[in-house]
Amino acid sequence: MKIKHNKKRNTGFVYEALIREATVAIIKQDNARKNKVFSIIKKHFKQDSLLYKDLECYRSLYENTVPSEKIASKILLEVKAQKRLIDPDGLFKQQTDLIHDINKDLTSETFNNFVPNYRCLATIQQILSTKSSPKTKVMLEGEILENMVIVEEQKNNMPTIDNLTYKNFVSKFNKKYDNSLLKEQKELLTHYVTSFSDNSLQLKIFLNNEIDRLKNKMEEAKSISYIKEDEEMLQKTQQIIEKLQNFSKETINENVLLMVLKTQSLVQEIYNGDNN
Repeated sequence: MKIKHNKKRNTGFVYEALIREATVAIIKQDNARKNKVFSIIKKHFKQDSLLYKDLECYRSLYENTVPSEKIASKILLEVKAQKRLIDPDGLFKQQTDLIHDINKDLTSETFNNFVPNYRCLATIQQILSTKSSPKTKVMLEGEILENMVIVEEQKNNMPTIDNLTYKNFVSKFNKKYDNSLLKEQKELLTHYVTSFSDNSLQLKIFLNNEIDRLKNKMEEAKSISYIKEDEEMLQKTQQIIEKLQNFSKETINENVLLMVLKTQSLVQEIYNGDNN
């Protein structure tokens, strides 16, 4: 089903696009841009804002997986009830203010950021819209419920990304950041942006191996003279190791991704400096 989608008025999409904008800024060590993004998020997505309440409706549907369709249906029913409590005129105004700040403080290109679950977010927007026909809503609700339900041994039902769209994204990304990213960082980001297509399987495999490598490198770093002779550096090195160890208990999210990216850069810096 072809979905008409106004992504600038899709709260879930805009939030995810901002998160990815912040991710790139951190990778590039562009603190000024990172701070602008975080400032926009803090300003517009405060807990008492209509945008935050709208975002929670989206999140309840695209971040949740449940063991049965019955539970998924109840969540969907509650989300639709919560959505009806949000003043549409007030939400429209807050969205307009958000769009204005993004265009002014960042650029309109932010809305072209690659968001892996774009189709899912577009589907949710149509389900929650008062302009969609009953037939359209029912058909799209079936898609969302199917994506929410965990079925043992099921093949991944998440929508696959159009090959041309992905190739264009990778081409632009590599062209823009080719000189600033390490090989292992590019590999991690490639797994991350395609993780929706295989239920994050390849991402999990890569992360497990990469985190083990980073832990070993950081353990070895404790014996490097300028680190072991500096109590503060030694303590911080140990804290990073412990943080990496704890990742095995956490769900893969933006925070895990950014921590691993920063640790990759740190390891490169430590050993390049040591070799030099």
